[in-house]
Amino acid sequence: MQIETMLTAVDWAVVVIMLPLAGGIACFLWPVMSKQLGLITVTGIALSVAGLGWRIMEHGAYRHAVGGWGAPLGIDLFADGLSLCMLIMITTVGLGISFYASSYFESRRAVWFWPIWLFLLAALNALFLSADIFNLYVTLELTGLAAVALTALTGRIDALNGAMRYLLAMLLGSLTYLLGVALLYHDAGSVDIATLAQRIEPNATVWTALGLMSAGLALKTALFPLNFWLPPAHASAPAPVSALLSALVVKASFYILLRLWLEIFGSFADNAALLLGLLGATAILWGSLQALCQTRIKLLVAYSTVAQIGYLFLAYPLASGSNDMIWSVAVYLAFSHALAKSAMFLATGNLIQFGGHDRITDLDRAVQRLPLTVAAFALAGVSIMGLPPSSGFTGKWLLLETAVTQERWDLALVIIAGGVLAAGYVFKVLGYAFTQAEKPHDAKTVSASMEWTAFLLAAGAILLGFMAPEILTLIRLDIAVNIDGKAV
Repeated sequence: MQIETMLTAVDWAVVVIMLPLAGGIACFLWPVMSKQLGLITVTGIALSVAGLGWRIMEHGAYRHAVGGWGAPLGIDLFADGLSLCMLIMITTVGLGISFYASSYFESRRAVWFWPIWLFLLAALNALFLSADIFNLYVTLELTGLAAVALTALTGRIDALNGAMRYLLAMLLGSLTYLLGVALLYHDAGSVDIATLAQRIEPNATVWTALGLMSAGLALKTALFPLNFWLPPAHASAPAPVSALLSALVVKASFYILLRLWLEIFGSFADNAALLLGLLGATAILWGSLQALCQTRIKLLVAYSTVAQIGYLFLAYPLASGSNDMIWSVAVYLAFSHALAKSAMFLATGNLIQFGGHDRITDLDRAVQRLPLTVAAFALAGVSIMGLPPSSGFTGKWLLLETAVTQERWDLALVIIAGGVLAAGYVFKVLGYAFTQAEKPHDAKTVSASMEWTAFLLAAGAILLGFMAPEILTLIRLDIAVNIDGKAV
């Protein structure tokens, strides 16, 4: 009883945001201890998310008015099943990336990685707990700035070029989204999502806001054809950074678009949903074909991200009426992709450190020297391809089943074709990894912890396939919350 009272009394949403912020500041103040402080902070975040999860599971969705001054003028934090699922995704992948980074970075780079990474975590946590569209903009902007800084961490020319392209894309997306926010505020007199859901009616201003906000968020999510910034940024960044960019950062803007669609725009934007679905289908095919054509493994994995993001947007045309099942599937697929793609990028980092290059054709003998790394890449590939019993299979099968039920044969064919093309580029890498070299070449050692981290994340993508009912139930996208914060 005492533990229950303590867990209920603590404002876990505030702790989840403030803890990484405090940890990042501590890393700046004591750089010599940055790795230890970073690992302690990330572990503390995991425990805080567990506390928040307990509260949501026991008491349902809730709001917390920051400083006692809530909506419509103040700042509210809002937590429900969808928010919790995204926080669990961040925590799981973030723990893996943190332990990998503790062995990956040399001390000079680690001094900068840990504080920026913790600031990024704070921004992401705040984003997933924000209850109004302006705070979503602020947290999304902070997320983008931290991600750009991490992309440029190595200081190489290609990394700086990729980071600059990333920065310009992020700024353009943010400004476009912010203009849409201004239009909605002008039309409804509020930025609170729950209030907007009650006041918004379809008109020219709202349609313009929908177009601007969707375009800005699509750019930040790297939805085709607005994905020009993603491959160079992800390919030039250090392996842990590439993993967090692909697994976590692009999910932030997708989450915002999903939240807006569920609560504000979804009831009257069928044509826009069809357009998003068309772009998603094109992304699957174009991104997969581009991945097949790559000769460098990091670019291959980066273009695979473009393709896999496309699956998330197939939910828009497949959603119908008040049925929220397909939205739950989209979030489940986002979780699955986060685990698989982070594992794939970390495994790629191991292969690059082992061979000193990222040329696919020169990955010979990798399976003999790095069996766990190759196994991690293969397991992640199983989920990316959508093979059973992985979570990728479960999510894509549910998408396919919905498409067939609705007689959307075009989308069904795209889902199947995407899996076949994914098999092509995954087996392309594995084929060279199993090649026997005539003469052994010099290779660097790879930390066992780095290999195990990649493998465990990949195994998580498989195990998530057995937890689909629990995850889909957790999301509970149909909860409506009024302006006072009570579930209705």
